[in-house]
Amino acid sequence: MARLDLKEKLAILADAAKYDASCASSGTSKRNSVGGKGMGSTEGMGICHAYAPDGRCISLLKILLTNVCVFDCAYCINRRSSNVRRARFTVEEVVRLTLGFYARNYIEGLFLSSGIIRSSNYTMESLIRVARTLREEHDFRGYIHLKTIPDADPALVEEAGRWADRLSINIELPTDAGLAALAPEKAPRRIEGAMGTLKTAILDARDATRRYRHAPGYAPAGQSTQMIVGADAADDRAIIGRAKGLYDAYGMRRVYYSAFSPIPDASTVLPLKSPPLLREHRLYQADWMMRFYGFAVGEVQAAAPAGFLPLDMDPKLAWALANRGRFPLDVNRAAKAELLRVPGLGPKVVGRILSARRWRRLRLEDVGRLVASISKVRPWIVAEGWQPGGLLDGAGLAVRPAGPQLELF
Repeated sequence: MARLDLKEKLAILADAAKYDASCASSGTSKRNSVGGKGMGSTEGMGICHAYAPDGRCISLLKILLTNVCVFDCAYCINRRSSNVRRARFTVEEVVRLTLGFYARNYIEGLFLSSGIIRSSNYTMESLIRVARTLREEHDFRGYIHLKTIPDADPALVEEAGRWADRLSINIELPTDAGLAALAPEKAPRRIEGAMGTLKTAILDARDATRRYRHAPGYAPAGQSTQMIVGADAADDRAIIGRAKGLYDAYGMRRVYYSAFSPIPDASTVLPLKSPPLLREHRLYQADWMMRFYGFAVGEVQAAAPAGFLPLDMDPKLAWALANRGRFPLDVNRAAKAELLRVPGLGPKVVGRILSARRWRRLRLEDVGRLVASISKVRPWIVAEGWQPGGLLDGAGLAVRPAGPQLELF
């Protein structure tokens, strides 16, 4: 490997890290520092922009320790057989970069992943050394997200959680068949076994913290994972089902979806072009329907009757159009679970509606003050003095509810 300076390494390894979507610093709080002299915070702006569930923009230094890898996964630009330019940071270089970027207010934390070098344990030990050095030697209080290596010794993965706010292991592809075809060196059972180990350690630490005030924390922001979309034949129904299984079985904080991007010198088993980016967006919307809106996995999958979510409308609207008999809903009487199913209403707005209707019966203009777009909401609701004229069916014809109405269409 040619000798490179730090700037050249950063250019290579920051670019190589862009294919991993699972960097977000949500779900953690600022770490306390002895004497209040620690560096870092979980608020700020910087290099790699991501968004927390509350909409807050966060920034991380997102890099690979190295893009050298012993694996030859067909979909990965850093695979063993790829002819990309290689680079490798030392532990000390990553520490210096993190502290330097933070001191200049470019970042609020570090997202560190790596190709597999020498062995899984050797790679995991190197990642841990970065986090431990930042925490112990430099009192760094900022956010740290480490990628863990499924084949690494469980004791090493456990140690990683003592220094990192979040740990993640990529499931890579939605189906075991897809993984076997495109990444035969990776075993689904080993990946899921590592996820299970992480879940147990995280839950044990939370229980200890509740019992003992000064018990050490362990990955307080939980674990996350990522699935590549469009590299294999898995449709959206399969992806949604797999994501739900990961949330239920391993307590995932987030499942990230990354649209496959064609890579240089690609294998002939890969698609020639990437899926529409809108498909990735629709999967995130479907994900939120399950996590925050109370939809069962079968209901979300029903929004993709042909296997794929429609690209011309969000899946919540698609579900509502397929279940027009459940609407319109009276905003002054409907339960929270029902209101969350109204297109255009999110958890925050529903909370405001429930609070406001305790004091008065809400009119359409009252709801309009609470939502971003009343035009999206009004066909689906009844309010004081307002009832929609009808809901459009699939052919664009109005389906009129019984009772007195005000014309909408």
